[in-house]
Parts: sequence; C-alpha cells; structure tokens
Amino acid sequence: MVTSPKKELKRFLAEDLGNGDITTKLLKKQQITARIFSREKTIVAGTKFAKEIFQLKKCKVVIKKKDGIQIKPNKTILQITGNAAAILSCERTVLNLLSRMCGIATRTNQFYTIIKKSNSKTKLFATRKTAPGLRYFDKVAVEIGGGEKHRMNLNEMIMIKDNHLAIEKSLPKLIAKAKKTRKKIEVEVEKTNDAVLAAELGADIIMLDNFNPKRVKTTIKKLNKLGLRKKVRIEASGRINEKNVSQYANADVDMISVGEITNSPPGIDLSLEVNL
Repeated sequence: MVTSPKKELKRFLAEDLGNGDITTKLLKKQQITARIFSREKTIVAGTKFAKEIFQLKKCKVVIKKKDGIQIKPNKTILQITGNAAAILSCERTVLNLLSRMCGIATRTNQFYTIIKKSNSKTKLFATRKTAPGLRYFDKVAVEIGGGEKHRMNLNEMIMIKDNHLAIEKSLPKLIAKAKKTRKKIEVEVEKTNDAVLAAELGADIIMLDNFNPKRVKTTIKKLNKLGLRKKVRIEASGRINEKNVSQYANADVDMISVGEITNSPPGIDLSLEVNL
C-alpha cells in the first residue's frame, strides 16, 4: 500500500524527466498560464495529485472542476501558472495520471449507475487487477466514480481461491487456520454446494466465481433455505460486463466485483493548452 502518495508522484515525475527536459531548456525564462481540459465527457478524478505534481516545480494551480463532477468537453479542469519550462516538464506526467484516473472513474460510474438502478443495496467493487505501481491511484479513482476499493493488498484479508485449495486440498482446514488470524475470510467457489460449505464453516464473504445470474439466484435461494444467507455477504465476480451487470444486481448479491474498471480503463482525452 502507498504510504506516501507524494513520494510516488515525485517518482512519476522523475521517471519522465530523467536527467532533465532538454527541450524546455531551449526556451526563454517566462511566466505563463496554462489550462488542462478534456476533449470528451468525463468524471473528473485525480486533480489533487495533478496539483501536487505541478507544485513540485513551484507552479501555482487552481482546481476549476473538483473530483467526482461530470463535465462536458472543453471544460477547464485545472489552471496552472508558473515558469514555462516547469509547466511543460510536468505536462505529460500530469496528463497520463489524470487521463487514467478520469477513465477509471468514468467507467466505474457507468457500472455504478446501472447497478443502483437495479438494486440500491448492491455495491460495486474494484479488484487487484490494477497497473503495477498504480494501485493506490487506481482505487482512489474507483471510489471517486462510486465504487469501493475491496482489498488494497494481500495482507488486508484472507481470500481462499482455487489454487490455494489445489495445494491444501481441504477447505475446512484452511478456514480453521484462517480463523486464527482474526482477519475477514472470503472464499471463492465454483459450485453451489461449495458456497453452502463455506457458509457453514464461517466464511464472511462468498465469491460466486463465473456464476451466471440464474445460478447466483439458485445459490442464494439454497442459502436462504438453510438459514445461512444472513450470515454471509455474497459477491458475484467473473465475466460481468455492462450488458449483464444489472442481472447480477437483481439477483440480490451484496457485492459485484469488476476487473475491467481498473485493468483496461479507456484513457480520457485530456490536453494542456498554453495561454500566453
């Protein structure tokens, strides 16, 4: 987990600068004003991080559109004042991070809106399918878009999956060991009977992996019949997209996790424009 976002932002900028921006060194020293705007509709996300990057080069930044606001094309998100070389040397780092975060927030919000229309109690969660080194920023963008973070790292909770069971062979033994850690326990299952077993053994969350909506309903119905449903949270995951997510929400799951919102977000087309 990122303990210091500012340290990461410094690293991002250093990655792009290398030994210095040799092109901007050709420019005369001059104070300028610039703006960052979107060429398409988007949910704004990441402005405080963009501001911090510019401030590393002693630029002044005014946030014109706050995180979480949906804007139309050509609306100014940030206004920056400072040395021309300083602003231009930060340009690509800022745009890259903003573009990704806005893309994640926008895609998340599209799923969130569909889910809420179907079932206001169901929550949308991100997964650990994030870009290496960017998880903190990816998950902040998810929250801005209306989603939830879920696990930030492997230490936050126990999640028993198929490969763990392939090694240990026994779900009862794994859950017994897991309970000693006093961490929340989630179990991924591929069959209804395994969901029942996990609930009986005291799992906190049961992930129904690659269940279609009909199988989800059947499983929840069985858990209800056995008096187990209220003891666990049910998560649907796998092959969930914009076309079928409402069916999962209508199946009365507590959680829906979608890897797409962080592993392949469409970047938003943003630009920095200099105003002399």
